[in-house]
Amino acid sequence: MVPLKKSICIIGSGIAGLHLAYALKEDFDVTVIERHTTEEIRSGRIMSTQVHFGSTRKRENRFNMPNWGEQSLIESIHITIGNQKLFAGMLQEPALSVDQRLYYTHSMKDLAEKGVSFRVEKVEKERAEALLDTFDLVIDCTGKNGPLFPFPIEPKLSPFPTPQRKCIVGYFTGIQANDPLGVSVTVLPGLGEMFEIPALTEQGPVTILFLMAIQNTELDAFKGITNAEVFTRKMSDAVQKFFPDVYKRLDVETFKLSDEKSFLQTAVTPVIRKPYLMVDERLVVGCGDSVFLNDPITGQGCNLSSFCAEQLYETLIEFKHSKWDEEIGRSYWNRTKQYVTEVTEWTNAMTEPLPEHVVQLLLQGAQDHVKANQIAQWFANPTKAFEAFFSRLNV
Repeated sequence: MVPLKKSICIIGSGIAGLHLAYALKEDFDVTVIERHTTEEIRSGRIMSTQVHFGSTRKRENRFNMPNWGEQSLIESIHITIGNQKLFAGMLQEPALSVDQRLYYTHSMKDLAEKGVSFRVEKVEKERAEALLDTFDLVIDCTGKNGPLFPFPIEPKLSPFPTPQRKCIVGYFTGIQANDPLGVSVTVLPGLGEMFEIPALTEQGPVTILFLMAIQNTELDAFKGITNAEVFTRKMSDAVQKFFPDVYKRLDVETFKLSDEKSFLQTAVTPVIRKPYLMVDERLVVGCGDSVFLNDPITGQGCNLSSFCAEQLYETLIEFKHSKWDEEIGRSYWNRTKQYVTEVTEWTNAMTEPLPEHVVQLLLQGAQDHVKANQIAQWFANPTKAFEAFFSRLNV
């Protein structure tokens, strides 16, 4: 007699939830609970930005996730400090950015066609524990708003009581792409940063302008703006004043948001939690931003969520026929803790003034193509960034 598959409930259909659903669906009976319908997500407001670096794209291929083709592939990282363009370092493997509204809805429909059950439901904290009576395992993938379950905070990795940046994001047309096509990172000491990201949307290619403003500085000038036209004008003014390299590629006549809901303002308080706990002697685990929430400044949210989803998958497969108890949670945390720590400590350091030895490395990149390419890999392989920041080794 073939044993019944264990049942798994994934709460949330962001990157962590979707990657887990694809990974687990062949070996387990998977149900995803999502508070919004695919149509509500598709026609809703943008949620943030995402860059899927090479390791994440490999995981997407491993688990047979939808292929987005070769258009708009990101080949490089451009680094600017102040008004000084330093270099464009080439990535070893191309990256890709896809509007989450398109990525999520396409993946959800594909998963439903492949046998994954979806329930549209808002799970309140009081009702979350009731799911433990129905499923063999509940995975909290609820994202940036915080987990449904009280996963304990890791104090050493969670030093900030408040957000370190105001995040101001718009998806725009009317900007000529940089060459080689890549993510532009501009650091304005004392003011904040901007990321320029080529991305794919339902309407076609766009350029994401992602300001990370230190609060109450001159860059933090979007307070109270809820109108798309006013937001666009304010962004054009900010780019003209602070980011001349981008402004010279901006066509004032055609510069506009890709749609009326393609802009966002938010702020994130980074917090890292131990990703498992026992509730009434039953294991609950967390994955993605619900437990590993970093500041967006290094663009690692998507990639960290994908990494941890794969590690959780590997853990559950290893213990597929065992009792899922606290030992499973410890194994999952042991698999992820070092990488989570490296990403988090590098990201937290990036919210502070750059250390002098890091500034010197960046200046070396302006004179040395090999060094520039190695620095570009910081974003694709954060372990290298961690070493550069904290070990003072060559990148």
